[in-house]
Amino acid sequence: MHRYAILTVSTSGAQGQREDTGGQAIRDKLPPPDYEEVRYEIVADDETTITERIREWSDSGEVDLIVTTGGTGMGRRDVTPEAASRAMDREVPGMAEAMRAETLRFTPMAMLSRSVVGIRGYTLIITLPGSPRGVGECLDVVLPVLPHALELLQRESVQEHPR
Repeated sequence: MHRYAILTVSTSGAQGQREDTGGQAIRDKLPPPDYEEVRYEIVADDETTITERIREWSDSGEVDLIVTTGGTGMGRRDVTPEAASRAMDREVPGMAEAMRAETLRFTPMAMLSRSVVGIRGYTLIITLPGSPRGVGECLDVVLPVLPHALELLQRESVQEHPR
């Protein structure tokens, strides 16, 4: 089982003024028994807060995967890619490139996506758009390789830190 966290980036959502439909779309794509949601939070569009939360969750050892939703567009407040990149040790550009390439088949707006994917420690981090449709389409692209990617990171973690 893979343990994951959802970080929704939305100032209006953090203020209780907007329903988190992106977070629910992530849950719908990562169901039990293969995936277990262990953390969830809605934060404002604040680069420092986003970076800190990703670092905290990755470093806790309790999360194999962090999926963010929101803040990947071109607006001034869309800072999720920068915040996530600051928390990452390494990028996994192929996953982000594949999401953009495949979703471009559905909408030309996909080329405006600034989503990034990377690793911090043994945790995979995927940043997704805020719309439920965008979340679903992007996750559909990476779902076939996601278990293998997570298993590689978990195997490396066990080898370096036997229990």
